[in-house]
Amino acid sequence: MIPTPGALGRAILLSGLYFAQGLPFGIFTQALPVMMRQQGYSLEAIGLSNLLALPWVLKFLWAPLVDGHPGPRRRVIVPLNVAAAALLILLAGVPPSQMGPLLVVVLLCNLVAATQDIATDALAVELLPPQERGLGNGVQVAGYRLGMVVGGGLLIQQFATWGWARTFLAAGALVLLATVPILLAHAPERVERSAEPHQALRWDRWFSGRNGRAWFGLLFLYKFGDAFGTGMAKPLLVDQGLQLGEIGRLMGVYGSGAAITGALFGGWFVARWSVRAGLLGFGGAQVATLLAYALFAEHGPAYAGAVIVAEHLVSGMATAALFTAMMGACRPGHSGTDYTVQASVVVLAQGLGALASGFSAQALGYAGHFGLAAALAVGAAAWVARMPTGGGRFGLAGAQRSLTPL
Repeated sequence: MIPTPGALGRAILLSGLYFAQGLPFGIFTQALPVMMRQQGYSLEAIGLSNLLALPWVLKFLWAPLVDGHPGPRRRVIVPLNVAAAALLILLAGVPPSQMGPLLVVVLLCNLVAATQDIATDALAVELLPPQERGLGNGVQVAGYRLGMVVGGGLLIQQFATWGWARTFLAAGALVLLATVPILLAHAPERVERSAEPHQALRWDRWFSGRNGRAWFGLLFLYKFGDAFGTGMAKPLLVDQGLQLGEIGRLMGVYGSGAAITGALFGGWFVARWSVRAGLLGFGGAQVATLLAYALFAEHGPAYAGAVIVAEHLVSGMATAALFTAMMGACRPGHSGTDYTVQASVVVLAQGLGALASGFSAQALGYAGHFGLAAALAVGAAAWVARMPTGGGRFGLAGAQRSLTPL
């Protein structure tokens, strides 16, 4: 057992845990839409496959149970990581042609990962001092995206060489390896609960008052347009003639590499300047990248690499800024529940956007679809500009403060 980690140790610990989430997610989000399109599934069906991420939306229902589990957070995290690795190993025996069983195991993987995320987010809020939250969130997003690079890029590219079974056996082993740092680190002291109840199941109370409703709007709108647009990015690549290996390289390696860079920059930016400035600037950049996809849809695959890198770079920046803001709205002792409630709103918005994306692309064509997504992103940036400033739980200026009783 090593001492409670310092800044570098915190970065390694958290990046490993988020890597363990990002690796299977990268496989499913990068490979599954391509596999479905190659097998003749419609754009609407591909969009509806995002229902498999429903546990990420509903995890607020069991967040109080996870958050209130006594003892160190690793008592929850480690068994769930082992379960995730076991599910990936189970997938080694499910051939890709059997889409039904494959989708069931993907759903179970999402359930395990979403539950692990509750405890990991709580650990992150408890570990990171206020001055490290910007960079800490950048490291978290970078770790998650690195998992996506390995899962959605490197491993997918090995399908042809290793085969389906060996690829998923390697994925399970990597998840277990990423669990080692939390086994070695000394657990931090748990923050005492404030007198306020969880309120996780009563969103009308959690987001109470004018500022609370404005905060809900921020969480829902900020990534909605981006998810609505990019939900059709992979089918667009398939329809323009790109193969699975090339899509894995562009999305999983170049794109996720750019997202890691963006997350680290975004975390540094909000730590150096402010969360509000980051949300505004990166929100405007999301508009530009969605318009770039609309142009890409019209002018062909020659621009694929540049557009994908730009979109992922901006997405990493925006995500780091949004996650930093969410940490500031957590109450003492309720960090897992409070962060999960907010994350559920974000995932709900992204899921609804992705679900609707196939219908939009079918009706408007790819260029029109991405143009509509850019318009939605403009609305999100305008919402940020109208958010209340100053202190308080839902004030953007207070997003990097320490966790003191309300």
